[in-house]
Amino acid sequence: MNFHEVRFPPGLSFGSTGGPERRTDVVTMKSGHEERNTPWADSRRRYDAGLAARSVDDLQEIIAFFEARRGRLYGFRWKDWSDYSSTLPSRVAEFTDQVFATGDGFTPEFQLSKSYSSGEGSYTRAITKPVEGTVKIGNGGQELVEGSDYTIDYKTGVVAFSDIPAEFDELTAGFEFDVPVRFDTDFLDINSAGFEAGDIPSVPVIEVRV
Repeated sequence: MNFHEVRFPPGLSFGSTGGPERRTDVVTMKSGHEERNTPWADSRRRYDAGLAARSVDDLQEIIAFFEARRGRLYGFRWKDWSDYSSTLPSRVAEFTDQVFATGDGFTPEFQLSKSYSSGEGSYTRAITKPVEGTVKIGNGGQELVEGSDYTIDYKTGVVAFSDIPAEFDELTAGFEFDVPVRFDTDFLDINSAGFEAGDIPSVPVIEVRV
């Protein structure tokens, strides 16, 4: 896949707009009742990087990043300041934050994930771009040591255990993570004079599957 393991400047993603998008097909019956279905199992996030630019220097940094990615050609990492951790943004990630898998006695590798729950509903999101140096892994309430007890592929979010977790072992994790994205345009329509007057360009960014 065309993807560069580089993060869009966090100072320029801070202040951007965007968030998760769902696709729901709604059919209204003659009775007025609705039938709702979705072709998407997972949400997809969209952002606008242009709204975070505060100066012409910021625009230059965005242009350089855009050119290095060849527009829409190469994906990259994005820090979503509204949702970048296994816990609340005001807290430090701990190894008990998320239950991401249960051992079965023969599987050595598991995908990191984050769960979202509210009332009777819940959604589990695969985490494919954990941030190096932030991941903590536990098994059965005991924190493990990276390098000896497990390794992490920071390009995919897959955790490989040195000793295969036993059946019913509760595997937990704490982490920060990025969103894999790409630019959703091959053209930046920038008017520097207009920017100084408050005309901020739109720089759309969209999540990609990896």
